[in-house]
Amino acid sequence: MERRRFLKQAAAAAAGVSALSACGGGADRQRGGPAVQTRKQVRWRLASSYPRSLDTIFGVSEMLAKLTEQMSDGQFKIRVYPPGEIVPGLQVMDAVHQGTVQVGHTASYYYTGKHPAFAFDTSMPFGLTSRQQMAWLSEAGGADLLAPLFADFKIVPFAAGNTGAQMGGWFKREINSAAELEGLKMRIPGVGGEVMSRMGATVQVLAGGDIYPALERGAIDATEWIGPHDDEKLGFHKVAKYYYYPGFWEPGPSLTFMVNKQAWEGLPATFKAIFEAASQAASARMQAQYDALNPLALGRLKKAGVEFRAFGADVLAAARGSSEALLSEHAAKDATYRKIYTHWSKFRSETFAWFNMAEQSYAQFAFRGSSSTTK
Repeated sequence: MERRRFLKQAAAAAAGVSALSACGGGADRQRGGPAVQTRKQVRWRLASSYPRSLDTIFGVSEMLAKLTEQMSDGQFKIRVYPPGEIVPGLQVMDAVHQGTVQVGHTASYYYTGKHPAFAFDTSMPFGLTSRQQMAWLSEAGGADLLAPLFADFKIVPFAAGNTGAQMGGWFKREINSAAELEGLKMRIPGVGGEVMSRMGATVQVLAGGDIYPALERGAIDATEWIGPHDDEKLGFHKVAKYYYYPGFWEPGPSLTFMVNKQAWEGLPATFKAIFEAASQAASARMQAQYDALNPLALGRLKKAGVEFRAFGADVLAAARGSSEALLSEHAAKDATYRKIYTHWSKFRSETFAWFNMAEQSYAQFAFRGSSSTTK
C-alpha cells in the first residue's frame, strides 16, 4: 500500500461518506439495504508520544480523531491518549505491535534499536526537507521500501505530519567549535544522537515531557526538540540561554501513525478510506500550523532575551562527515538498510540539485532582507 496519496484517498473517503449517508436514510433503515453493514461501530485507542500541552504536534492526533468521527457519521471513533496514560512516550510502537492500542502517533526514529532503517521514515542528518521527504515517501517509492520493515512488527504506517526544518537546540553554554561538544550531555534521539555521540557528546533519549526537568536540574546540558513554537511552550528558554540553529539532523522530520495490522484488516473498506484521508488532512495541517506559528514564537523569544547562535562551519562539517560515515557503515552491515539507503541517496542527490537551482537561488536573495538572529 502506498502512503500519503491524499487526492486518491480523499476521493475514496468522499465516496465512503456518501455511502454512509445513503445507508443512514430512512428508506434504507426500513429495507435493511446492502450498505447497512458499513455502519459497523469501531472504537480505537491512540497512544501519542507527545504531551497534550503541545497543541500543534499533539493536535494532529486530535484532528485525525475528529475527522474520522465526522466522516464516518460517528461510527468510527478514536480516543487519543498522551504519553503516560497507557504507555510511556517512547513505547508507543511496542503498544501498537502488541495490540495494546490500535494506533500510535510517534516518530519512527525513536525505534532505531529495533532496526536502524526506521530512521529513514522520519529524518536523516543532512537529509531531506519536509517537501523532499514527502516526495520520497509518497511518490519516489520510499514508503514501499519501508513497508516490509513495518510489516515485521505487524504495523501499517500512515502520514502523521512534519515539523519542517528544526532548530539546533538549547545549550547552557556556547559551542564555538566541534571540540567543545566533547563531554556535553545532550538529549537527542535517532541518527542525530548517534552523530553527536561520535562527536564526543554523551547522548540521552528522553520523551518530551521529561526534558525540561532534566535540563533544569543539570542532568543534561543541552537538548534539541522542535522549533520556537513548541520549545517556548516547554519553557526551555527559562533554563538554557543559547538557542542554536540549524537542526542539521532533522531538516524535515515526518511523523507516523502506526496502525496495528490486525486492527487495520478488520476495518470496513469505507473506514479504511476515511482513516487514510483524515491522516493526510491532519498531516498537511500540522506543517501549515508550524509555518504560521514558529515566526510569532521566534519574535517572542527574541524579546525575552534568548541568544541565537549559528553552528560554526567546523561543527557542521564534522557532523556531516560523521553522518555520512555512519550511514555507510549501517549500509555495509545490513542488506535491508543498504537497499533503502541506496534508493534514498540517489533521490537526495537528484532533489538537492533541483532545489539548489530553483529554491535555494530564490531563498538566498529573498530571505536576505529578513532580520538576522546571529551575533
